[in-house]
Amino acid sequence: MSTNTGDKPADPYKAVNAEEVSLDTKINDLVEFMKSCKFGMMTTKAADSDKLASRCMALAATEAGGVDLLFHTNTESGKVHDLKNDSHINMSFINGSGEWASVAGTATVETDRELVKKYYSPSLKAWVGDLGDGKHDGSENDPRIGIIRIKADTASYALTAKNIFSRVGEVVQGAITGQTAHVSKLREISESEITLWRSSH
Repeated sequence: MSTNTGDKPADPYKAVNAEEVSLDTKINDLVEFMKSCKFGMMTTKAADSDKLASRCMALAATEAGGVDLLFHTNTESGKVHDLKNDSHINMSFINGSGEWASVAGTATVETDRELVKKYYSPSLKAWVGDLGDGKHDGSENDPRIGIIRIKADTASYALTAKNIFSRVGEVVQGAITGQTAHVSKLREISESEITLWRSSH
């Protein structure tokens, strides 16, 4: 879809709020933000339909300088079946200030016991339960416990650019004058940038 807007950008929010900084800053700020949020929403394509499904996930760890994300999972859960059918995912994070991040990539389900043990948390028992058979007990040796490893392809995120009073003032002014509010530091990380980052971390 294309809109003729003359010499004005069709998406003025992006034009006004986009910020170019060094790759180090872009990725380090993204990683810090995701870790501070801790919880995010993982979107997969349902294995039995064309529908999309989102689930809350707790970030367990990061790799490759922060661009690869690890999450615990029950290997018998629906999201695992989804990923076996289509490995493409989106992982999103948001906080109470309206700051957000969106990471697109591919996911694999890892069952290597050393990897599971490295990131195991006793709290996982509350999610997988103890089936009472001496094997499926929620421990680090429970074969149901695995790791979803997301390898990022691209990412975009927005951090607040000003304090709350300045942001409110920008929005009020914009509502009156039609001038686009400058309230965010909107950043995008390309696939080539992530590949470059991963190669050195």
